[in-house]
Amino acid sequence: MRKEEIELKEIFALLFSRLWLIITAALIGGAAAFFYAELCMPLKYSSHISMYVQSYSRFDDESEQSYNNISNSKQLINTYINVLDDEAVLNAVGVKLMHSFDHDMLAENFTISDGVIAPASIGSCMTITSSTDTNALKVTATTQNAELSAAVCNTLAKVAPGYIRKAVGAGSINTINSAKIYRTPVSPDVRRYTILGALIGAVLVVTFIIAAYYIDNTIKGTALLSAAYNKPIIGSVQEFELEKKRKGRYLMLTDKKVPFSVVESYKSIRANLSFTLSTCDKKVFTVSSTSPGEGKSTTAANIALALAQGGSKTLLIDGDLRKGVQSRIFGVRNSKGLSSAVSRMAHTDECIFREIEDNLDILPSGPVPPNPSELLASGNMTEMLEKLSERYDTIVIDTPPVNVVTDAIELAKKVSGTIMVVRYGKTTTDDVNEAMKKVGFSGMNMLGFILNGVKTKRRGILYSKYKYGSYGS
Repeated sequence: MRKEEIELKEIFALLFSRLWLIITAALIGGAAAFFYAELCMPLKYSSHISMYVQSYSRFDDESEQSYNNISNSKQLINTYINVLDDEAVLNAVGVKLMHSFDHDMLAENFTISDGVIAPASIGSCMTITSSTDTNALKVTATTQNAELSAAVCNTLAKVAPGYIRKAVGAGSINTINSAKIYRTPVSPDVRRYTILGALIGAVLVVTFIIAAYYIDNTIKGTALLSAAYNKPIIGSVQEFELEKKRKGRYLMLTDKKVPFSVVESYKSIRANLSFTLSTCDKKVFTVSSTSPGEGKSTTAANIALALAQGGSKTLLIDGDLRKGVQSRIFGVRNSKGLSSAVSRMAHTDECIFREIEDNLDILPSGPVPPNPSELLASGNMTEMLEKLSERYDTIVIDTPPVNVVTDAIELAKKVSGTIMVVRYGKTTTDDVNEAMKKVGFSGMNMLGFILNGVKTKRRGILYSKYKYGSYGS
């Protein structure tokens, strides 16, 4: 699938998800245009008069004379329109209007300078059109006064013949009826303005949404993520709200409040991991992220639960020795843990909490040591993982974000690979680019990506309170 097709699908999906906002903008725009047209725009009235062009030639045949009169009249129409729109004609119309109407009323409709109506202002309120295949002209005038609109048409009809004879020297222009006064306003067209306002409101919001989409460089889809970095997508997880129980336990896959779609997502991740790890000697892998707040600790915990539920004897190790949270997630003590076992302050078996769930054991992070990176890179860590891998089918290690500290990189050669958790609409391409550079430089085996928090509110789950500076060296 091409990148353009992916982007179009994502844009349509984004617009559909913001449909309520587009409709709201359309309603606001329509309402604003309605009230503006109804309350602020002046009423305008229109009137019109038809004028007929005639030319005269002498022919013996009466029918031939009639035909040529009509033909010549059609040729004169454009000339007559230019004459009627001439400044001298419009000035003559203005002089007659000044004698017929109140100065203040005329000033509301035309530009008056030195007691004379500007010809251009009369021309701007008047249109002259010709009917196709006829010798008729239609003059329409629109002003804020119904009587004035009719007077403009009738006055033009009166002064026009003299100027036409003077300018053309042949033919004539006649009228049958005079322009009538119409009391029904023709402007503003409230309905038209309302529809136009609604369309403008909707278009502005759609434009803003699309512009924000292209300006925003966060990860918004698995297809582009896979294509950009040439790594497999292990799975994607819909975001769900993590609530806390009274005892401080986070809701995980074992809780009934977790949506069915999320449970199925982790089952799919479990199946994909089984294929991915099938060629690895050791079923030991780390779960990391680019930055804090992407949900990697929750993802690691749920992956371990899913593996255990699938019948695999699983150990979840909290390798985040600086800000470990697995003890809080599963409600176990953290007085002893990974830091205690690796530093030989306690025996490994003393630090493991067994059968937290069926087939699932937990090794929490333990007390925060002064040298986390060194402990994870030590030979003691290597020895401990080798012994544990003989007792467990799978070992999942939760590690700190790659772009913050080097802890996850220190474990690169001790595990089969790492899974990178990125958060929909939060993790940027710059974050992933930086992380992938570090992954490549360290020689870490990148198993693939998990896209977390798809199409939901973007909130940090477990690292939401972290800052980059909160990780010591």
